[in-house]
Amino acid sequence: MALIETLQASAHPLSHDEIGAALAALGIAHDRVTLYRALDWLVEQGIARRIAGGERAWRFEIARHGDHRHAHFHCERCGQILCLENVPAEPGPDLPAGFELERAELVLHGACADCGRQGAGQGLKAADR
Repeated sequence: MALIETLQASAHPLSHDEIGAALAALGIAHDRVTLYRALDWLVEQGIARRIAGGERAWRFEIARHGDHRHAHFHCERCGQILCLENVPAEPGPDLPAGFELERAELVLHGACADCGRQGAGQGLKAADR
């Protein structure tokens, strides 16, 4: 239950290490492999979602009621991932005959406000997109 509560309490997707640190802060001993297995099980059961993070690391968030889906913004500089509630995650592409979409993820990549101020002018301009 502490794992689910940790995911529910977070405003953004968490990495395995962040989840482990949160559990440790609660005084809950855990094994890294067991935590990975528990997260995989939560994803398989539809209780949690797995989001591709930077450097091939997964991040996890609680699945919201009613199969709510949303996009994410990934800061390429600091690694922060932010939920974008106002951007639908599933664009609904036209697939070739016989193809069936099982899931879609939309992750926008760039610089967060803090990192953007530090490296102003390094991102794509609107005209370059």
